[in-house]
Amino acid sequence: MAIRMGALIGDALPRLRFEPSPKRVRAVTGGETWADTTAAMVVWEPGRLVPSYAVPATDLDAELEPVGPAAEAPDPAAHVDPRSPFSVHTTAGEPVSPRRGSVRLDGAGFRPADPDLAGYVVLDWSAFDQWFEEDDEIFGHPRDPFHRIDVRSTGRHVVVSVDGVVLADTTRSKLLFETQVTPRTYIPREDVRMELLVPSDSHSTCAYKGPAQYWSVRVNGQLHRNLAWSIVEPLSDGVEVKDRIAFFDEKVDVTVDGKPLPRPVSPW
Repeated sequence: MAIRMGALIGDALPRLRFEPSPKRVRAVTGGETWADTTAAMVVWEPGRLVPSYAVPATDLDAELEPVGPAAEAPDPAAHVDPRSPFSVHTTAGEPVSPRRGSVRLDGAGFRPADPDLAGYVVLDWSAFDQWFEEDDEIFGHPRDPFHRIDVRSTGRHVVVSVDGVVLADTTRSKLLFETQVTPRTYIPREDVRMELLVPSDSHSTCAYKGPAQYWSVRVNGQLHRNLAWSIVEPLSDGVEVKDRIAFFDEKVDVTVDGKPLPRPVSPW
């Protein structure tokens, strides 16, 4: 009997997963290289959508100091928010702190108690200033080798509103399709009521599309925080949607060719 690929991926979410990487991977902080390996593993802890890099301890230029038991975690099947901190672990293992001389990266390492990852240390992305794959700097988190993005132009009539106020009306959207993520509609600013948008101080970085600037929306005297975003300095997968505005479909009302769309359910 056939199986839907999305279901196959979803069924693996509660498990500890890994995939060897053929790339040379380096982690740098304070101008010093702490990890340099050609034997990295891309690792997803149970429930995690976003992966981390694990490196052989022998390729980590630091001593590893135990820091106590792992933090208690919720049910791994429900723990899918990519914003959850590295300190929350959903598999058995030992948290460690890499140390070089007087510099100690508190809790920035984790040794999973799994035979397939014996000798490896999962590293906290945010503990390092820079990450490199070969000679190119990468951002946000390791790219998932099973993840892809496709951008397509569409002439469908899209109307976005909140509290009955139209925010955007366009037939010139770019649809961004991303593996295991709700499709997103990127609208040219000329078709958005920019006078209703208020720049937010929130920012995020996507490993595929690049850094995002967020926008709140003020309508009927009420401020709806972080309702939209734009990619202003795109990485390779964000070039086609640069400077366009995308709204969280989870928080606004969207019609396509006159048909209302249901609001998706997601971590956002």
